[in-house]
Amino acid sequence: MGCPVCMEKSNAFWLKNSRKPSYFDCHRRFLPQNHPYRKDKKSFLKGRVERDPPPPRLTGYQILNRVQHIPSAIDEPLEYPYGYKTDHKWTKKSIFWELPYWKDLLIRHNLDVMHIEKNVFDNIFNTVMNFKGRTKDGLSSRRDIALYCDRPEIAMGPEYEGPYKKAVYQVTVEQKQKILEWLIQLRFPDGYTSNFKRIVDLEKLSIKNMKSHDCHVIMQRLLSVALKENLPANVWACIVDVSQLFQLICSPVLNKKALEDLHRNVPTIMCNLEKVFPPSFFDGMEHLLIHLPWEARRGGPPFYRWMYNFER
Repeated sequence: MGCPVCMEKSNAFWLKNSRKPSYFDCHRRFLPQNHPYRKDKKSFLKGRVERDPPPPRLTGYQILNRVQHIPSAIDEPLEYPYGYKTDHKWTKKSIFWELPYWKDLLIRHNLDVMHIEKNVFDNIFNTVMNFKGRTKDGLSSRRDIALYCDRPEIAMGPEYEGPYKKAVYQVTVEQKQKILEWLIQLRFPDGYTSNFKRIVDLEKLSIKNMKSHDCHVIMQRLLSVALKENLPANVWACIVDVSQLFQLICSPVLNKKALEDLHRNVPTIMCNLEKVFPPSFFDGMEHLLIHLPWEARRGGPPFYRWMYNFER
């Protein structure tokens, strides 16, 4: 229930080994009914065929009916309302529902593109570069792959004691060093990004203290170039699709036809990511990508609604 749109119908599930919720294989339902991915039993959750339609988007009136029995203020000690964690995750009724027009708004709470982009970039970059402690691919993740997916080339069961298997979405140590050295050598206008010399550590082969705007620049302008010669074509292509999604969404002038095409294509983009990355990769932030085109078509360019204005 981490998605404010899909809510309890998101189909997210609990990963046994990683011990966290995952939105893996929650996006085939957004595809057309005749799409071949819906019948694919190998690339997603093993043995599963998707027949469900996409979850309905609740109207303001429907949500108001759900929250009207929840108090606006909570007395101490905190008492969770009836149905908490089973039907919803509301702890109190928002005061905005007292506005007479609130239930009529198409967008009541904006999805913050700034934080979504930063978290999606962090997950992709840290996993591809295999940064220790920050990657979404570890022993628990590999055991979840063995449990939920049909990927014997990287799966590591509970009894597996062999060497750690390199995945197609990971670069080698030599490639990692080349990418970090390339970032250091880049030159930008003053104020465009942080000084990469200060945040890249070539001794430890890591990068740290990146600001949201650094992630914004790398995600949209540099990531596809950096990974072009270092990843297989299918892996690189799905990352480029995500990069182009953010480029289009963050454009100061939105093209209506392009947004309509993106709205149709974003389920395929998400499914292509699911065919490559492990279930532990897909947290709530990756899932929210599926709703960004719809919101951009109604709310306009995100720079009117994101958090850069308040956090920079």
